[in-house]
Parts: sequence; C-alpha cells; structure tokens
Amino acid sequence: METTTAAEIVQDIQTGLSQITDVPTSLAETGEYAKNLINLLQEFAVTYGGKLIGALLLLIIGFKLANVITKKASSSKAFGRIDVSTRGIIVNVLGILIKVIIGITALAIIGVPMTSMIAVIGSCGLAVGLALQGSLSNIAGGFIILVLKPFKAGDFITSGDIAGTVEEISIFHTKVLTLDNRRIIVPNSSISNSTITNVSALKDRRVDLTFTAAYNNDIDTVERVLSDVCLSHPLVYKDPEPFARLSAHKDCSLEYTVRAWCKAEDYWTVYFDLIKDVKLAFDKNGISIPYPQLTVHTDK
Repeated sequence: METTTAAEIVQDIQTGLSQITDVPTSLAETGEYAKNLINLLQEFAVTYGGKLIGALLLLIIGFKLANVITKKASSSKAFGRIDVSTRGIIVNVLGILIKVIIGITALAIIGVPMTSMIAVIGSCGLAVGLALQGSLSNIAGGFIILVLKPFKAGDFITSGDIAGTVEEISIFHTKVLTLDNRRIIVPNSSISNSTITNVSALKDRRVDLTFTAAYNNDIDTVERVLSDVCLSHPLVYKDPEPFARLSAHKDCSLEYTVRAWCKAEDYWTVYFDLIKDVKLAFDKNGISIPYPQLTVHTDK
C-alpha cells in the first residue's frame, strides 16, 4: 500500500491552489472558477479526508481512553500499595506518555515521516532541556526522593532552617507545613541535595536534657530526684530505664544530664513536662539552682 507523505500533501495543496489563484473578472469565469474550486475540494476530501478524519478520531478517542486508563491504574490494587505522592507522579507521567504516543500515531496516519518526527522531537527536547535546566533538576530530585524514600507525606523533617510536616511530594517541589502553620514550598533539587533529618522515621525518640544544681547539693540526691521525675511520668519508657548522672563541673554549678525514651509523637510533651516537673521536684527537695555569679577583685 502506497503511503503519502506530508511533503506530498503540501505539494498537492500548492498545485491545487495555483489553479484557483486567478480572481474571475466575468460571470462565465466565475462559474468556471467555482467549478474548479469544488473539484479541488472533492479531490482533497477523497484523497486526504479519510486520513484527517482518522487522525482526528484517534486523537479524540485516544485522549479519552488515556484518561480512563490513568484513572483505572490509580484505583487498582497494585497502585494502592504505593505511596500517595509516588502514585500521583506515576499516574501523571503515564498519562503524558500515552498521549504523546497517540499524537505521534496521528501524525503518522496523516503521512508525517517517523524520521522527521524523531528529529523534531529530539530538537524540541534539547531546546526544552536547555531552557528548563532548573526544572529538570527538580524533576530528578523528585524521583530521587520517591525512589530512595528519605521521607514520605506525613513525616516531620528538618532540612537546613526548614522544619515541619511533609504535606505533599510533587514532581517539582515538596510542600512542608511548619509548626506555626506556614506552608513552605521547597524545590526538590535543593532538598534532595541537603542533609535531611527525618524525625518520624522511627517510632521511638530520646529526650535529652541538662539541668544545673548548686555545688553544696548532695550529688546522689540530685540524681535520684531526676530519675524519680522521669520514672513518674506516664509517657516515659521504664525500659530502657531513664538516665540521670552528673556530667560536668561548671563555673557556678554542677551540670546533670537526663535522657529518657518515649514515643516519637510524645517527644515535645515529655520534653516540656520534664523541665517543669524537675523544677518543682528541686523546690520540694530543697535543691537549689544557682544564679550565674561573678567575683571581682580590686587592688587597693
């Protein structure tokens, strides 16, 4: 079967137009002009109309079918086991690929050579790549995050001066909701190339605190009070047992280190409760917390 190329179609159109470029000047010429125009339209419709209609139908039906396929894929059981953010990106990429294939097929039906299409697509890809270097690096960063999974939607992360809960991971950026209810849009290229602390990665966290007491307080008593405060808190794990020991000699006081384990979601509750409870326990047991002191000697 002989295939008509796009160049041949353009040449036939130019040949036909050359036959009707002369404007009629009399009634007889007008009839002949109209007859040639009708013949040209009929010939074009018979020769190329079927291909154009077929390509148009392919685009309409194909694009609707692409939407149906992406919806079915996103609701399938296989996609249900994938992270929500990853699922959205995969569905979008799948839809774009299907529509690109349909568009190329429609052009092939009309008669555009595949070699020409490949050359044009390659040239456009190079131009777009040079123009969107930053966006492409964000796309690469998004795929790195989705593949390596350093964090997922719902995790609390810190990266540089950003700290908050991950709301959404898209193909270009990541949305982070801070503790004071601010939404930060972070480019994937920057967050994938920086140090990330995923606070929600593990179910348990350790609360590390330091307290000071005066030198004249009994060390064993201070350590016992600190341990009792930790053990009496309902959210602090009893195993592993809380740690409370003298850790440093400061200029005006002794420094004690306290370490207590709890669930990750209870971290801040335990943190602030222990600070308050230790102060109350120190007051109850007569343990003094000294103020900074400075001794100045003068020569008379």
